[in-house]
Amino acid sequence: MNVGQKIARVREIRGMKQTDLAQRLGISQQALSKLENHEYIEEQKLKKVAEALGISTQALLQFQENTLLEETDGRRDSIHGDLGFDPIKKILTLYDELLETERKRIALLEELLHAKDHQTLA
Repeated sequence: MNVGQKIARVREIRGMKQTDLAQRLGISQQALSKLENHEYIEEQKLKKVAEALGISTQALLQFQENTLLEETDGRRDSIHGDLGFDPIKKILTLYDELLETERKRIALLEELLHAKDHQTLA
């Protein structure tokens, strides 16, 4: 994976469109598209791109798709810290929120059913 492809993939993982990143860099979407196809990018420009993506230049250069998904000794690879995004942690957080919402919904339904039973008996 060349540096342009890494930029594109990190941008996608961050949930950014080309137009969003281009705007942060002060360039056109077409210029960013060309940049994402380059095998080499000068250091100063690479630093600006990394900053716009919210990661270090080193994390961008070392980024590998498979490191995003692999687990090592029960902990995520350090790339997640640099990206500021751990997809497994996000999924678990959303799942916990969903469970809590369902528990509240069930409790409310039980209260309504209990109240209705009391009205029927009266």
